[in-house]
Parts: sequence; C-alpha cells; structure tokens
Amino acid sequence: MLFQKSQKRPLLKCYFAHQMRGRVRIVCRAVRYLAQEQDDLESHFSELRGVTALRMNCLASSVILNYDPEMTSADDLIDSVESIIASHSLNALQMEREERNRLSVQERDLHEEPFSTMLLRSAAAGGLLLASWLTRASIPATITGRLFGFTGLGALSLAAPLFRSGFDALRKSFLPNADTLSAMAVLSSVLTGKTASALTVLLLHDAAEAMTVYTMDRTRNAIRDMLSVDNEQVWRPLNNEVGGALQQIPVSELKLNDLIVVHTGEKICADGVIVAGRAMINQASITGEFEPVTREAGGKIFAGTIVADGVITARVESVGDQTAVSRIIRMVEDAEGKKAAIQTYADRFSSALVPVNILLAGVVYFATRDINRALNMLIIDYSCGIRLSTAAALSAAISTAARNGVLIKGGGSIESLTEADTLILDKTGTLTEGKPRVVSITTNSEQYQRMDIMAFAAAAEETSKHPMAVAILSHLQRNGGHIPPHGEIQTVVGRGVYTEVDGHCIRVGSKRFLNESGIHTHPMKEQASKLFSNGESVIFVARDNEIIGLIGIRDPLRENMKKALNRLRYAGVDDIVLLTGDLEQQADVVAQRLGLDGFESELLPEDKARAVLRMQSGGNKVVMVGDGINDAPGLAYADVGIALGKTRTDIAMEAADITIAGDNALMLPGVYGLAHHTMDVIRQNFFVSVGINTVGLLFGGLGMLPVIFGAVMHNASTILVVGNSLRIFFYDMHEPVKHN
Repeated sequence: MLFQKSQKRPLLKCYFAHQMRGRVRIVCRAVRYLAQEQDDLESHFSELRGVTALRMNCLASSVILNYDPEMTSADDLIDSVESIIASHSLNALQMEREERNRLSVQERDLHEEPFSTMLLRSAAAGGLLLASWLTRASIPATITGRLFGFTGLGALSLAAPLFRSGFDALRKSFLPNADTLSAMAVLSSVLTGKTASALTVLLLHDAAEAMTVYTMDRTRNAIRDMLSVDNEQVWRPLNNEVGGALQQIPVSELKLNDLIVVHTGEKICADGVIVAGRAMINQASITGEFEPVTREAGGKIFAGTIVADGVITARVESVGDQTAVSRIIRMVEDAEGKKAAIQTYADRFSSALVPVNILLAGVVYFATRDINRALNMLIIDYSCGIRLSTAAALSAAISTAARNGVLIKGGGSIESLTEADTLILDKTGTLTEGKPRVVSITTNSEQYQRMDIMAFAAAAEETSKHPMAVAILSHLQRNGGHIPPHGEIQTVVGRGVYTEVDGHCIRVGSKRFLNESGIHTHPMKEQASKLFSNGESVIFVARDNEIIGLIGIRDPLRENMKKALNRLRYAGVDDIVLLTGDLEQQADVVAQRLGLDGFESELLPEDKARAVLRMQSGGNKVVMVGDGINDAPGLAYADVGIALGKTRTDIAMEAADITIAGDNALMLPGVYGLAHHTMDVIRQNFFVSVGINTVGLLFGGLGMLPVIFGAVMHNASTILVVGNSLRIFFYDMHEPVKHN
C-alpha cells in the first residue's frame, strides 16, 4: 500500500453511539476538547429543530439529544451537530495538539506555558536578583537557612517547573534531560549559598525559553491570522433562493448546499461555488497570489478569502473542518511534529551530552574541591542551544513558507530539499497550465474560413466537458463566433462526436474516428504531421464525407517555468527529468523547449513510482513535482513530493510533502532557496551554541569563570540561536536563489 491511514477516528467526525426513536447519543472526539465552549454549544444544540432535551458530556465526548420524530430525524440531527462542532474546529485542533504534545514528549513542553507566564517568571527572578544585590544579605550559615531564606525559597519556587520536568524524565526513561541539569545547578547553588547564581540561571533560562516560545507562537499566530475565518455572522437568503430577502445567521448554523451572500470587504466563511454575481476576490491566504482574481458564476471560492469588490451568491460545499483553510491549518500544525533528520540528530546528541555534564561536574569537584567549577559544569550544557538551533529555525521556515502560499508538512522536507540532485516533473498541470488552448486552425480549401471550422467543431462539442472541447468552445466565444443550430449530438467513446448542421453531418475527433467513418484524411496528412511535430494535439473536422480542417490544441507552458528551472539548476539540481502519460512526440517537444535532461512518456501512475524508485536506487535524492491523482504514487515515493498549482487534486496534496497553493512556478526555486537558507542558519546555530558553551566549559573547569558568568554565557548562546533563527521570517522567497 502507498498510504497508511490512522485508525483513530477523525477529530470532528460525529458517530451514533446509540439511537432509538426519539433519542440519540452522538459521539465526537472534538467534544472532549470543547469544555470551555460547552454553554455555547448547548445553546446551539437546543435551537435545533425538533430537539426537546439534551445533555452534553465533554469527558465522554458525547451529546445526548431527545427529539420529536415527527419534526426531525436522527440523520438530520447528526449532520447539524457535526456542522455546529465544526465551527469550533480551530479550538478543538489546538487543544488536541497540546494534549498530544504533553503525552508524547519526555521534556517539559514549552507550549504548556504561555509566553506571558514565562516572561512573568523571568521578571520575578530578575526582581529577586536585584533585591539580593541591593540588600547584600549575608549567606545563612545553615542549610535550612539557605533553603528557606527569602531569595533561596524564591529561587526554588521559580525552579519548580524545572524540578518537575527533570524528575519526570528520570521517572519515565531513567535518564536526565536538560531540565535535570538546570534543576541540579539551581539546587546546588542555593545549598552552597550562591542564590545570586541560582537566580541568574533562572532569569536567563526563562528569558531564553520565552524568546523561543515567542518564535513558535509567532509562527502559529501568523498562519492563524492569515487563514482565520473570524466571521460570526453570515448573510443567507430566505428560503435558500437566489435573490431572496437576506437574513443574518451564525456561521455555525451553515449547512451543505446552503446559499450565502458575501459583500465587498467581507470574509468568505465557507468553501463553495458561485451561483450568481461577480467579484474580485483576494485569495492570498490560500494561493499566495498578490493580485485579487475575478470570480463569477461557476467559480470556486474558499473560506478565509476576502471579497475585495463586488457581491456574490454562492452555494456552500464545505464548512468547518472540511474547508480548505482548515485543512491548511492542520497541515501546517502537523508539520511541527515531523522532525528533520538533523533535528532528530540534534535531540539525540544533546540528550547524550546531559550525563556527560553530570559526570564532568563530579570529576571536576573531586579533582579540585571547588564547588564553583562543578556548578559551571552543570550550568553550561549543550542541550538547549543544540536542540533549539534546529527547532526554532525549522519552525520559522514553515511559517515563512505558509505566508507565501507554500505548505510544508515537516522539517524533514526542508533538509531533504537541500540534498536533492534530481528533479522529476509531470507535464500536464505542472510544466503546463493544464488548460488546453487552440493555437492553430488549418482549412482544406478556400471554401471554408477558419471561423467556419471552429463553428462546426463547436456545434459538435457543445455539450462535452472534455478539455479539448472546452478549448474549442472558449476560442470561438473569445473571437466573437457563434454556435450554429444543430441536431442531436452523438458521442463515439474514445473517438469523437458528430451532429447535423444545415442537413450536413459534422464529425469532430481523432484521425482514427474519421478513417473508421470512411473519410480519407490523407489530403491533410502533411499539415497534420506538422502540427504533431509542434507538439500540438490535432482535432480532425469533416463535413459529410470530406475532411475540411484541422484544429491544433496545445497546453501552454506555465508562465516563468523555464526561469524557475534555470534557478533550480543554479541551486544545485543536476538532473531535471519529465515523466508523463502523454505521447512521446508531445513529451519530446516540451523537453526540448525547456532544456530538460530527459523524459519518459506514455507512463501509468505506477510507472512513475517505479521510475522514482529506480532513480533512488542509483543513489539519487529525488524531488517530484506533480498535481494530479496519477502523480500521487510518485509523490509518495519521492524523497520530497511537491504538489503544484490550483488544479492540484486532494490526493496529490495528501501524498505530497510540500504544497504550493498558487500557480507561480518561481515558488519552486523559492522553496529551494528557503531550504538552503534554513540549513545555513541551523549550521550557524550549531557553531554558535557549541563554540560558546565549549569555551565556557573550558574556562569554568579552569576556575577562570564565575558561576554567574557561566550562566550568562550558556543562556546567551541560546538567545543568540533563537535570535538568529528569527532572520528566516524575513527571507524573500521571490528573490533568485543565492545558493549553489
């Protein structure tokens, strides 16, 4: 199997735990995390049609509803309940993630405590430190006096989270962690009467962690602000009819197939399709496009986007957790739990050094009998700086990418991009726009004009949804042509279509279709060969038993694609290869126009996956870019899979490691550049952290560094690492790649 799905039920999906006529018990995992919203939820549930009584149990994740069977049904109720719960999806997802973090990590999770709490604790440590210096209190002679003195007791109280985390690590894994070291340093400092050193350790430790939390929170808040759907009310026509009188309703009451009306300046609160009206819509939060786009009847709209100008009526297709904006938020937040190899290495390396610090402290103390030197061995450790050197940088990179319409599922993708030497590209919808256009019209005689050929073809293709038919109809409309009256349209699957115009049979389709209909195509054989050689798909048009013209259709290359590929070569990608299901001749034309290193054509989806595995077996690090269902196996097997463009399918997004929401091909080298910049920052962070702490250990062991300055050096390295990672927030993904 290519994909493994979690057996855990979806967070916002509702199920019947028990039902009987007039009473149902509905279970939903999200209810467990929505205790703070219980009153609001119960209010909405009580307003549901037919509900006579209810009981909500957050601990059991259930809602029990008594209802009048004559007024509603169990199926209608569960749909309504699911819609109401989905309106609180962001809160539920946030709470679930925090619980998952608490259960899955051995060290104290920074996000258990908000930035303000850490800042307050840091300020308290600073205040106590200042008070101890101003009062110049003498050091108590007894251990009890040192432990229960004003500054000693204050230091131990502020260190409580460190003691708790350090003890938990020892209890669960029998191994100390970074917090164990810090706790030991604080306790030892207090016991030896060096409360100023203990308070300095706490002050700088909390300041460094507060800065780290600020970086992580800035990542989440930037994404949430950009994608938030904060409307509380939405306009809905009465009786759900276009043009009807409008009423404002809570967003939580929206259901599938409801009509909504969105005016200028309002944020769209659900995914859907426009049924009336025309508007300029700012889709930057979803696609990364700078300019608003025009959308009219038949166009798709997405939650989180804004109507810049105009008024539209749309039919709701997705609400709550099912909208594109909610899926994007989930993808970005899930990325935080997927560590890069370098991040895993940093975690293991830093954890392995913790016992070394404890051993060093013991060796130094027994060798020198100097408690100050031993304390420095505990205070100055590598773990915080090394761990944060990767975590903060990767978090900032994921946020920066999201602001530019690029969703990265995990830090591993960032690292793998910098190691990639082979790029595989799909053709249709990736290298090309995925929107075929008529590029040439050839007639067989002067009797027919080009627009005559197009009109005949449009008459036969009028009801078809095939991309070629859409291209023909669009071309005729753009050029002011009209579809002539015609008879019933008949389709020959895989061959073509035919109809009757002015008493004459018009056939439109492949060369084989005309030949099987007894129509000779050799009069236009040379013209057809020329179109084929140009990479065009050729549509043959015949009137009765005579071929009268050819229509050349080509899917144009995506804008800036050649420039993007040139930048990728400069970034260090050695081989760029095309894999496509198209004919060899068409693939060859595209490969030559873009200067690709090779191509493989007429491939099935599994053939693309095999090609990826074959290249990997040769020692290559492979990145694959695609957009469709047929690309999903290759995207899943590649070292990094990238889904590109607005036409990408949901399965391509699920299989891919990175999703580029817009159609800007220059985001491909932009992602490469961001990855290289991030890894450069991580290397700088390693150098700073290891360098400063190594110098500190050497000077501390030699007795040349007071304990307070040891604490300053250690925590300064952590602050420098986090500060250096903040530079990634300002990286410009639109600039040419500066890495070779």
